Amino acid sequence: MSSENSISEKEEKEHHIQEFNKWNATIDEQLPKLSKPQATVLALWSFGIIIVRSCSISAVKLILAGLFDIKENTIRQRLKEFYLDSNDKKGQKRTQVNVRECFVFILKWIIKHWKTKQIALAMDATTLGLSFTVLAISVLYRGCSIPIAWTITKGNEEGEWNKEWIDMLSLLRPAIPDDYAVIVATDRGLYSPVLFRYITKMKWHPFMRINKGGTFRPKGHKDFRPISSFANQSKTHWQGIGTAFKSKPLDCTLLAYWEEGQDEAWFILTDLPPDVSNACWYGMRAWIEHGFKHTKREGLGWHRTRMESPTRAERVWLAMSLATFYIVIIGGEVDASICESTFPRIHCAAKSNAIKPNRKVSIFRLGWITVILSLIRHKPLRIGCFIPEQWTESPYEIMIHKDTYP
Repeated sequence: MSSENSISEKEEKEHHIQEFNKWNATIDEQLPKLSKPQATVLALWSFGIIIVRSCSISAVKLILAGLFDIKENTIRQRLKEFYLDSNDKKGQKRTQVNVRECFVFILKWIIKHWKTKQIALAMDATTLGLSFTVLAISVLYRGCSIPIAWTITKGNEEGEWNKEWIDMLSLLRPAIPDDYAVIVATDRGLYSPVLFRYITKMKWHPFMRINKGGTFRPKGHKDFRPISSFANQSKTHWQGIGTAFKSKPLDCTLLAYWEEGQDEAWFILTDLPPDVSNACWYGMRAWIEHGFKHTKREGLGWHRTRMESPTRAERVWLAMSLATFYIVIIGGEVDASICESTFPRIHCAAKSNAIKPNRKVSIFRLGWITVILSLIRHKPLRIGCFIPEQWTESPYEIMIHKDTYP
């Protein structure tokens, strides 16, 4: 091997180490509940996941061993120690990573780089066959999503999920300042008056889609009407305050929306006044499903996991969350540099039950390509900022609605 090639390889290794050290220092700063060794291994996990676009320990240890000239078995053991429970570790000073302590700091980290005072969250569940059910809360961003809180259970376990959702929401609440407007979108399967009231108690705004089989009584009317009657054909819209569900009444705003091209109407309950609500915002909820695809077949390959322990899986999800954060914030800046006139705004008409800007490449893929090209070309990477698309025409001041309905 020539001296020139040796120098090139040395410089390449130094560049990769420099980029990793920057990422490690950032994680150490932003997730203060982790010990320094835990932060370092989390940085290794997430850095490896970003490069190989896989959460497989075998794939991650191979790339890290090659980048840093460390034995594969050494890297593998460090990665494995990260997700093990304390009882499964050797030695007397056995500690385990407390994932739930990190949720609020992940969201604070996002808010630190968020360019507006409006933010949309979504709550949804995804499964991995009969192995796992993941209850996830994610930040919605430019057609994608970043998981910020999650609870993983065995796939065949039955139970009431409200407690898990409320626990995660309570952990996240301190991360967002009071002057932010926050909507929390859920699909039909997660509607719950308990969750609705808890979200409004937090001074956030539920955006819950419901089935068309219920009833609603507009304010000032005596009788309940079938919810489906408020948008019973294409090109019909209605919104107003009143009471939903005769048997378990809930005072709220109903947004009924059937846009041309949709298969069926949306019926959404929120605490926001009708004049500052837009049913089209619900289209952003589909972005959490895009995020689930990025954790699986279209991204990090979690669908191939052989794990059986939910607690171990939750720790790997922590690394996947940070990897997604890194990829998406970089991809979002690239996406934002494209002329805005090529994209419809979020408040415009929804199509096929989701708002789909004409992106030919997702910000997840854009971000990953940018990272890989930067590493190949020895260019520095930086965590920039999140630049959300505009999703309301209303002045921000009237978007904030502190008083919920009685």
